[in-house]
Amino acid sequence: MENLSEFELWKQGAEAKVYLGDFFGQPVIVKERFPKKYRHPALDQNLTQDRFKSEARMLVRCKAAGIKTPTVYYADYISCRLCLEYFPGSATAKDFINEKLLMNDERSRDLLNKLMALIGSNVARLHDNDIIHGDLTTSNLILREPHDDLDLYFIDFGLGYVSKSPEDKSVDLYVLERAFLSTHPGTEELFALLLRTYLDKSTRDGKEIAAKFYEVRLRGRKRVMIG
Repeated sequence: MENLSEFELWKQGAEAKVYLGDFFGQPVIVKERFPKKYRHPALDQNLTQDRFKSEARMLVRCKAAGIKTPTVYYADYISCRLCLEYFPGSATAKDFINEKLLMNDERSRDLLNKLMALIGSNVARLHDNDIIHGDLTTSNLILREPHDDLDLYFIDFGLGYVSKSPEDKSVDLYVLERAFLSTHPGTEELFALLLRTYLDKSTRDGKEIAAKFYEVRLRGRKRVMIG
């Protein structure tokens, strides 16, 4: 996949450009990691390629564990381009949650409760398989159309890695909590449901992860207080 001239630049972040296009008749995105000019070229190449390989492996590992992620169609190690399945009409969990919070009717509240349980059980499965997402936010969770069916996918494993450490898993949870409550203020009860489901579904080290999570949360609050 050397030529992206027929692809449309969709988004650009700090680490990569994301293009929309077609790959053998399938709608896809191409995530291209680009060089960082502030780093030494050899170091930059090694870091970029390592993160590229790690993300591709995380996606494949998730599939093997039964966790829904976009299918990897093509991976170019030299150009650091990852060609992934694209879901037209999908919505981020962030937008879905905000929409349902605004509607605030019985069906919306029921859907939010179901979504929290679904996220909690899927994060438990991630961690049971020693997958650390590294950037768990509701922007990195998407729902395929129709959104109310809650067909949930995890995306963007650019900071992901494999670890058996309960500490690493607890930090992953803490990142999710901080992102969730800052993005969706006043939703402590919803996150509490997510966390209860996670701990209920966790089949490995659940009690230790819970203990570590509360330790990490306490450390985080102390840092905020101290400044």
